[in-house]
Amino acid sequence: MPPSARPSVLDVSLPDVSLLAAGVDAGSRDRLLGGLRKGVPDAARDAVRAIERELPVYVRPHDARYVQVLTISVERAIGHFVDLLGDPDLPSDAVTEHFRRIGAGEAGEGRGLEALQAAFRIGAGVAIRRLTEEAQRQDVSVTSTAVARVTQAVLGHIDRLAAAAAEGHAERAARQTGGVRARRRALLEGLLEPGTGPEDVRLLAADCEWPVPRTVAAVALSAPPGGRAPRPALPPDVLVGLHLDDPCLVVPDPDGPGRRRALETAMAGWDAAIGPTVPVARCALSLRLARQALLLAHDGVIAARRPIAVVDHIPMTLLGQSPELASLLVERKLRPLLRSPRRHARHKLAETFLACIESNFNANQVAARMDVHAQTVRHRLRQLEALFGEDLHDPAQRLEFHLALRAWIASGR
Repeated sequence: MPPSARPSVLDVSLPDVSLLAAGVDAGSRDRLLGGLRKGVPDAARDAVRAIERELPVYVRPHDARYVQVLTISVERAIGHFVDLLGDPDLPSDAVTEHFRRIGAGEAGEGRGLEALQAAFRIGAGVAIRRLTEEAQRQDVSVTSTAVARVTQAVLGHIDRLAAAAAEGHAERAARQTGGVRARRRALLEGLLEPGTGPEDVRLLAADCEWPVPRTVAAVALSAPPGGRAPRPALPPDVLVGLHLDDPCLVVPDPDGPGRRRALETAMAGWDAAIGPTVPVARCALSLRLARQALLLAHDGVIAARRPIAVVDHIPMTLLGQSPELASLLVERKLRPLLRSPRRHARHKLAETFLACIESNFNANQVAARMDVHAQTVRHRLRQLEALFGEDLHDPAQRLEFHLALRAWIASGR
């Protein structure tokens, strides 16, 4: 925003020189103003020396240019106040913009405003002293009331310059934050792009100061149906892709101590699937598997609490990537059930078969899980044995039965 478009933080009415020279003629006031203007460079040098002495954290003796900018800034602050004493309607846009740039420069160097604000206060004290000394030197009567009012005016002037610096600091900090966010988004999108090479990753990571880890895991996210999930409170090194159509995260060193627990806490309120841990260059694979697992969970193929860990459901995740393969497996393994003339009983028998596999054929556990009587479970087991024969209890076929049953039940057929 150009200076003329901004409201001036100095747009206030300041007192004229009569504060220091009440009751004196116009010529005396003009001489006083002239003396004050001549003394501005000396006052600025005094203020800079006071800042260097009292605020060493703000001083950079190795940087002559910085000392020069500091001197010019102090001189402009004091000089503009003196000018306003002579003409309270004097425009202040130029000095306002100067101090906005000073604040922006501090933000650009990663410095806060504490030292700058302290420097303002030191400079204000020197300005007040030099103003009253000049009035006394010219033998102008200076009452305690006049000194108090001038002090108030100087402090008000300095506060407005500090406000201008704070505006510049905030604007620059916001731009920097936005820039870093944009660069981190570019890094995340690069990691998720198949074929992104290690050198590309290194350059993108260096651009946003992201330490390249040895391994990563991608996390697929979706808001729960009918609800809006809160923004996850994540560690700063996690790359966040909530702006994507299919939101996701990239988590560095996901197997580190406490990492999984922190993720689970942060993702409360989200449906989530954590992809396998992979080298950084294979991040796209981790996300593809995580998204596949999340889809299967939504379809009921994978039944697990959130977040889902893909490594705990690799067979179903792989099967879910090929509907044709899943259909073939269902047809081959469940053919006796699918051809049973008792169509209305197929679904209950399939659910019982699945529960038996997952409960090691313990009828009591299956009954508790399905909320039926154990005798009902045993009756259905006899029906399943009649359909599948010895294959029903064959450990070598259990995995294929499990996958086929999950896929068929989830299909809703």
